[in-house]
Amino acid sequence: MSSSAEESSPSARPAKNAGLIGVGLDGKDGHKRITQGEKFVLVGGSAETHDRMTETTLKTFEELKRRDKHLETVDRKELAEIVQKSTPQ
Repeated sequence: MSSSAEESSPSARPAKNAGLIGVGLDGKDGHKRITQGEKFVLVGGSAETHDRMTETTLKTFEELKRRDKHLETVDRKELAEIVQKSTPQ
C-alpha cells in the first residue's frame, strides 16, 4: 500500500486534538490569571491583556461556529484570518 507524501504530511491530515493557547507576558501585579475552555487555555497577562485574549478566543470560536468549521479541521490560514478579525481594536 503506497501513499503520497502529501497525504502523510502533518498539514494534510486533520488533527485529532486541537486547541488554542494564549500567553500574556505583561502581568506585573502578582495575579495568576488562567481561563480555560473546552479547546483553549489562556494564562497570564495584565487584567487588560487577559480580557483581550478571552474576548478574541470567544469571538474566534463563535466565528468558527457561524462558518460551520471546527478547530480540528479549519485551514491554518483561515484560522489566522478569523483570529485577526476577532481581536478587539
